[in-house]
Amino acid sequence: MQTEQGKILLPIARAEISSALNVPLSAEETAPWLAQPGACFVTLTQNGQLRGCIGSLQAYQPLLLDLKRNAVNAALRDPRFPPLRAAELPVTTVEVSLLSPLVPMTFRDEADALAQMRPNVDGLVFEYGNYRSTFLPQVWESLPQPRQFLGHLRQKAGLPENFWAEGVKLSRYTVAKWSEKNHKE
Repeated sequence: MQTEQGKILLPIARAEISSALNVPLSAEETAPWLAQPGACFVTLTQNGQLRGCIGSLQAYQPLLLDLKRNAVNAALRDPRFPPLRAAELPVTTVEVSLLSPLVPMTFRDEADALAQMRPNVDGLVFEYGNYRSTFLPQVWESLPQPRQFLGHLRQKAGLPENFWAEGVKLSRYTVAKWSEKNHKE
């Protein structure tokens, strides 16, 4: 089933981005499971470099709608990048990550939290007051040490790399992911 999901999700994401850039493209959208609630991230890369990444942490709408919205937002509304141009479509690789439900972590302190982190398995959500950030499990590839991973996650939230305080919340999730680079014929 997982391989089949990727063969459906990737073309939908690409078609939605293409259509938003006035390059009409269609994809099959009839799989019944697309109507079930789902949370996903769409990541765009060019030559192995991040070009956009937007997603949902919790399922609150049908997966099809979540996928389409996140695909367009990754292409046109990621504040870290200028909007994607139609001319970039041929060199842009689409990746879709389907998230499991968030699981809150219980820990005594930072050392305990670090000891519980599962490199290359977990995505992590960091929360403290109004500060919030997440890294997909794929980020472990470039930040392989738990302390480094958590430090960059805190910076992404807008806090110092070594910030820790009572009230920090961490949640983990896993993903099933598919990339066009693995599905090219």
